[in-house]
Amino acid sequence: MHASKKDAGAVGSPDLARKQERAILTRKQLTGAARRIFAGNGFELSSVEEIAAAAGKTRGAFYANFKDKEDLFFAIFEEDLSRDREQVSLQLSEASSREEQIRALALHLREVINNRPRMLLALEFKQYAIRHPRKQKRLANLHAALCARCMEADLDRLLPEFAAAGPDQKRRQSAQIGAILDGLALNCMFDGGSLSEEQVLRQIQANLRVVLGIE
Repeated sequence: MHASKKDAGAVGSPDLARKQERAILTRKQLTGAARRIFAGNGFELSSVEEIAAAAGKTRGAFYANFKDKEDLFFAIFEEDLSRDREQVSLQLSEASSREEQIRALALHLREVINNRPRMLLALEFKQYAIRHPRKQKRLANLHAALCARCMEADLDRLLPEFAAAGPDQKRRQSAQIGAILDGLALNCMFDGGSLSEEQVLRQIQANLRVVLGIE
């Protein structure tokens, strides 16, 4: 007796599930290796071969998951923003006043600034884009679109000032917040004693008020 198509699908589903699990694991191993390689070598000097080798994978496995290093950067960037979204959503929802919301967001952004490997990669990637003018506009647009997609829904719900802004204004606000992080992170990494943790927090809070138009 031959198995029906339904039975065949049921028999094949565990294999399909295992294949999907392996694919997810491979992608996770590649992004994890890339974080380490990027942190050690910088973005531009890191090679696909090094990343694949560090993950215990082949070049073919790399290109089966990512188009190039830029694509890999955005995968890492999206992972970070997704974690940010979960944390910020919880922190803002627990705040009982606008002042507490601003402080909660500022505290989270200070944690981001203190994440040296993450900030180094973000700064290096922007420098990479600037050094490659033909790619710069496309990469900047991708960067902005990803920020909007990962953060907009929660900020709209929890910060009325952000919800009231149009798409262009939201992009400008996101860019301004990014500029605050980049500037503070760069100076803290360059001269660690120049700003205390409390001074960094006050700078972020003050700039958030300006960006969001909060009195």
